[in-house]
Amino acid sequence: MLGNFTFYNPTKIYFGKDALDNLKDELKNYGDVVCLIYGGGSIKKTGLYDKVMAILKEANKTVVEDAGVMPNPTVDKLYEGIKIARDSKASLLLAVGGGSVIDYAKAVSVSIHCKEDPWQKYYLDFKDVDNEIVPVGSILTMAGTGSEANGGAVITNPHQKLKIGHVFGPNVFPKFSILNPELTYTVPKYQMIAGIYDIMSHILEQYFSGDDDNTSDYVSEGLMKNLIKASLKAVKDPYDYEARSNIMWDATLALNTLVAMGKETDWMVHMLGQAVGAVTDATHGMTLSAVTKAYYEYIMPYGLHRFKRFAINVWNVDPTNKTDEQVAKDGLNEMLSWMKEIGLVMNLTDLGATLDMVDDIVKATALGGGYKKLNSDEVREIILASF
Repeated sequence: MLGNFTFYNPTKIYFGKDALDNLKDELKNYGDVVCLIYGGGSIKKTGLYDKVMAILKEANKTVVEDAGVMPNPTVDKLYEGIKIARDSKASLLLAVGGGSVIDYAKAVSVSIHCKEDPWQKYYLDFKDVDNEIVPVGSILTMAGTGSEANGGAVITNPHQKLKIGHVFGPNVFPKFSILNPELTYTVPKYQMIAGIYDIMSHILEQYFSGDDDNTSDYVSEGLMKNLIKASLKAVKDPYDYEARSNIMWDATLALNTLVAMGKETDWMVHMLGQAVGAVTDATHGMTLSAVTKAYYEYIMPYGLHRFKRFAINVWNVDPTNKTDEQVAKDGLNEMLSWMKEIGLVMNLTDLGATLDMVDDIVKATALGGGYKKLNSDEVREIILASF
């Protein structure tokens, strides 16, 4: 394992069927005004809203609501949320929902006391936070993004056709996150599957980098094997608690910075997927799956050794009498077969993308890469191959 690193994750995780019982004690650490942030209202249909409100009332908190957070939170919604939290002098932002809700809460948290335009400062100029941050707590209802234990906050600007993620430091991580796998049962199957692939992509984009014998890679291989097994069970039976609990914990470990330690990382699939999302407003995990085949086929020759290891250690490909290239291709094909089996979108056409959107998608894609640094022409080639 090469290089130096610092690992620090300050988020306290409460995991299990009784995790919500810990909210009451956590609330003692914060002021009187809680801004309750949630999405389209599904938490009211499931009864979770009433449970959370009862706990807040028992704790004598004044509750201000910021509802209607969309799957791809927009900059306009961000401005709205900033005003709600600022005017109410919120002392805690309690995000109840999936990754989009938690991402949004973090974006609001760093913007309430920001004297500049937060979109310009954080998402175009990528400046650090130099003002007071209002703390965030989360109650997770959908596994996928890992937002419950990291500093990531993705915001979409539909006017500029940009979807950008700013990865803030540990000072922006949720102070606590409540993870009850049973809360994910009501997530529609399409969204569950999209979340599963978001987890897989997070691991892959950290795994496909570097050449050293790295502890993080062994951890990643274990997480991927567990995720594959659990996903097949969850697709057949969404109420399989063991499967859903494994998926939820896989999601947290995939992006709480642990498996990034000592890694160079390669986030091009996310850059491509987020560009597609900015133009189409499609579900995040599905934008990733739609570009996966084309991207990994393109970079495989540049990272052949790692693709070979992936095939053998994750997909159990037998390398006997095969070239390294054939082993690597067999591994990728095994992954693509799994993706199809669980019901992922495999091309951009099925997301509603059309060829006249290609220029906008290419323009919205942040350049980078791991084993191969991409230019705009290569991004275009990969996008076209994804239709």
